[in-house]
Amino acid sequence: MAEAIHKKLQSELEKYQQMQKDVSKSMTSRQKLEAQLTENNIVKEELALLDSQNTVYKLIGPVLVKQDLDEAKATVSKRLEYINGEIQRYETLLKELERKSEQHREVLSSLQQEYQRAQGQAVGKV
Repeated sequence: MAEAIHKKLQSELEKYQQMQKDVSKSMTSRQKLEAQLTENNIVKEELALLDSQNTVYKLIGPVLVKQDLDEAKATVSKRLEYINGEIQRYETLLKELERKSEQHREVLSSLQQEYQRAQGQAVGKV
C-alpha cells in the first residue's frame, strides 16, 4: 500500500514541479512585456514632443526608413494596446497557475501524510 501511495506522490510531485516551471516561464515573459511597455511609453512621450516639421525614421532591418509622424504615433499606440493586452493575458494565466499550484500543494501534503501513516503502519506490522 505504501508503495502505491509513494508512486502517486512522485507523480504529483512531478506535476507540481512542471507547474512551477510554467509559472517561472510565464513570469519571465511578463517581465519582458513590462520592459517593452516601458520602452514604448518612452517612445510615445518622445513622439509627442515632435511637430510635423521633424523627421521620424523607422528601423527596418539594417536600414533607416523615413516614416510619417502620425503613422509612427499610430504604430506605437497599437503596439502599446497589444502589449497591455498580452500583460493582462499573462496576469490571468499566472493567477490560474497559482490556483492550480496551490491545489497541487494541498494534494501533495495530504499524500505525504497518508504515505507517512502507511509507513508507520508497515513498521508496526514488522
